[in-house]
Amino acid sequence: LQLVESGGGLVQPGGSLSLSCDASGGIFSEYAIGWFRQVPGKEREGIASISTSGGNTNYADSVKGRFTISRDNGKNTVRLQMNNLKSEDSGSYYCAAAPSDLGVLTGRYETTEFHYWGQGTQVTVSS
Repeated sequence: LQLVESGGGLVQPGGSLSLSCDASGGIFSEYAIGWFRQVPGKEREGIASISTSGGNTNYADSVKGRFTISRDNGKNTVRLQMNNLKSEDSGSYYCAAAPSDLGVLTGRYETTEFHYWGQGTQVTVSS
């Protein structure tokens, strides 16, 4: 499974961005998808995930109420809608695929459980 992120960029605090994760080369609907964020010097942080069917989602406390994850299995894509962005949301954003919904259901973002990763897209929140 190959994953490609897009939609990053520069946005002012309070603004919005929509990231996309497009998949190819595998059966997309068999994978839960997670979004991770990383800033230099810090570990990659799981911030949102969605189950294979899209029926279950999970959010880190830092983004809950501001970010929304959704998926379209017919188009092999996952979207992360980010609203009311803050400077601390800046970083490299990665989508990743896991062969199980367990992480979504438990709120666990173990990077080792995500077998496929995109190359990342940069988000900068600054005035």
